[in-house]
Order: sequence, then C-alpha cells, then structure tokens
Amino acid sequence: MQRDVPRLVLAGTNSGCGKTTVTCAVLQALISRGLRVGAAKCGPDYIDPMFHSRVIGAKSSNLDSFFFDRDTMRYLLAHNTQGCDVTVIEGVMGYYDGLGLTSTRASTYAAARETGSPVVLVVNARGAALSVLAAVEGFLHFAPDSGIQGVILNGCSAMSYGPLARELENRLGVRACGYLPRLPECALESRHLGLITADEVADLQEKLRKLAAVAEKTLDFAALLEIARSAPPLDFTPPVLPEAGAPVRIGVARDRAFCFYYEDSLDLLRQLGAELVPFSPLADEKLPDGVQGLYLGGGYPELYAARLEENHTLRRQIREAVHTGMPCIAECGGFMYLTQAIAGRAMVGALPGDCFDTGKLTRFGYITATAREDNLLCRAGEQVPMHEFHHWDTPKPGDAFGAEKPSGKQWRCAYATDTLYAGFPHFHFYAKPVMAQRFLAACRKETLGWSK
Repeated sequence: MQRDVPRLVLAGTNSGCGKTTVTCAVLQALISRGLRVGAAKCGPDYIDPMFHSRVIGAKSSNLDSFFFDRDTMRYLLAHNTQGCDVTVIEGVMGYYDGLGLTSTRASTYAAARETGSPVVLVVNARGAALSVLAAVEGFLHFAPDSGIQGVILNGCSAMSYGPLARELENRLGVRACGYLPRLPECALESRHLGLITADEVADLQEKLRKLAAVAEKTLDFAALLEIARSAPPLDFTPPVLPEAGAPVRIGVARDRAFCFYYEDSLDLLRQLGAELVPFSPLADEKLPDGVQGLYLGGGYPELYAARLEENHTLRRQIREAVHTGMPCIAECGGFMYLTQAIAGRAMVGALPGDCFDTGKLTRFGYITATAREDNLLCRAGEQVPMHEFHHWDTPKPGDAFGAEKPSGKQWRCAYATDTLYAGFPHFHFYAKPVMAQRFLAACRKETLGWSK
C-alpha cells in the first residue's frame, strides 16, 4: 500500500530545547492558515500529544520504533493523517538519543528513517552565536543519512538570526527555517514527568494564539511546507489485526487524575467491538451501567489523592468489581489507584501495598516484559514491549512479569490473573494486538452488568 503524506519531523538537539513550544507554534499557525493538519509524537510520551490535540482539534498519535515495526509505524502515520495537508511529527529527547547511551533504536532519528520523514532541527540558540553552527554541523554529519533539511533557532533574537541564518545556509548548506524569540509569557509549565497536561495550563488557547502570531512573523512557513511536501510516499503493509467480536462495554477512567492513554490503543479496542464509556473516579459515584470491563489508565492520582479518597462509593464498587472477576487493566496511576493507599490516603484496596513518593524517576525507560504465567493479556513466555516512567513506588509492585531493560537490568513487576493486569509498566495495544482481543474476550464473559 502507498499513500502520500506531506510531513516533517521537528527534532531537537536535546530535551528542553523547546521542541514542544515550537511544535505547538507551528501547528497553531498552520491551523490558522486554514490547512488540515495532522500531528504525531516520537516515543512513548502521553503529554505532548495532548497539547497537539488541543491545537489541531483531533487526536495526535505516537510513533515508537521500540513498540512498533516499520510497517506498523507507517500504517499508523498514514491512517491517522489521512486527508491532512501536512503532518508535524514532534521528536523526543535529542535527535539521536535512543535505548541506553549508545543506540539510536527508538530515537527520533530512527522514527524519521523508518517513516522516510524529512527533519527540521530545533536548536536552543540562547546565549550562543557561532557555537550554534558547530552544534548543527555535528548533527548533520553524525549520521550520513541524518535527513536534516532545515534548522529553527529557538530563543534567538531578531538581531542574531540574520547572520546565523546566512552562515547556516552558506557554510553548512542547510536551510534556515526561522526562529522563535524568548516568550516567557507563553511558557508551558512542567512537572516531574514532563509538561503539565494541556487541561491544566491556564489560558492555553491564548498562549497558543500568541505563539502562532509570533511564529507567523519569525518562521519561514514556505520553507517548512516545501520540506514537508518533499517527503516521499509512505509504502507499507497494514498490520494483520484480530477480527472484531460482539459489542462489549468498557468503562474507561478519564479525568484529570487518569488521562494517560494511547489514542490508537483506544481506537483498536473500538475497532474490535468495544464501546468505551468514560467515567471519572474523581466525580462519579458509580460505574457506568452495564460495563463488562474496566480500563484505568495512568496519570497523576497522587495530585488528587484526597478527592479520590473521598469517593468512598466508587472505590468500594471498583474493589468489588475487581475481586469478583470483572476484567480490569490498570496501568501506572491506575495501578496505584487499585492499591491500599497513596501517601496515606485510602484508595480502592483491591491490591496490597501503599504508594510513596521516591523523589526521582523510578525504573525509568523501555522494558521487555515476559509473562511468567498465562494471564488476561499474555500467555506464559510471551514478551511485550513496555515502558515505565514514574516517581512513585510501592513495596509490592507485583511479580507476574519479568522485566528487562536493554542494559540487561532485570526485575519483576505487575499483578496478572485471568481477569487482571495491574502494574507500573505501560503498553500499547498495537505492539501486540492479540492482547486487545484477549481483554475484550474476557470482558464479554462478564455478565454482572454493574448498574448498582
């Protein structure tokens, strides 16, 4: 299969260089021009796609070469951007940063190469002059197929940009695509896992409007669009997916405490027959009527522990549902919610352990998880690519899976039975679609129909 997808990757020299700010500015400006715009994020991040979605008014998806093979990445990119005039793909970390310290696997560079996408490098130019060129030259030549066709200077002044742009083009032969000046009033606040979520940013739309207004004056959109339109057609073989089954109702926790979901994962559940019914553990006193399974995603339950504790009725109902065998997936924050407590605040109590703040990222990064026994999602010995990123921990994280980092470090994680997956690791259903099929098959057996 082949599909034309005008696209470019906005990559960064490092984390913190301003990729998300530049990406949101570009997206908003393109939208304001009346273009149909798609968006994607390299890597497993949940938060940046939320910002993209707020800008474009449609879902933003993830492109991850650890989770997906080449065809699946290309399929998802083509599928999610069908009908778009241009698609902007935001990178992750520094351009070449991948697994461990020495591999480009799962890097922005890998995603750009796997999808044949041209790259525009975002460079933090604040406090630098000619050194900017040294940095860009290094990125251009580090890999012979870098794919870098343009450069955007972030935090650059109008006075500095002109001379630097001429040097970039004359000395390095790379296109200068403009700059963004420092805009502290448009800053996107951060938290320990990255940016705070889009719903939490005060006056987000006003900040995006200001960013786009400045971008229109300082970025070269003719150059950016020319680069995007130079992208070759996407050739791919669509993944073989399980057949859809009978309709089934799944309750999905969605509010400020539980908001980390891969939209493509949710779409796959829908494609296989699921009706996804949102509910709020913060506000709803009972589960939606007739649900046959639960999906408790990640998020920031620790920030809302007091409100979650106050919802005695729903906590009790979820505990009864899990204990009586309603199929349930609980990832990271959702897993924390199922434990006894978060920072001394009582939670659902369906699983042992009290969650506490470690003050640092814990077991951060990609893992390969191996099922030790048959369970809701996997058969014994099956492997699933997953990802952990959390500051909180529990003395009882579970032992249903063996986890191994690319470095070789190993530990055990998660609780899993024939009706439950609950643990810190996150996964993507498109990494192993049969897991979605197994989850829904188990849910179809659930006949209690929780309407109490």
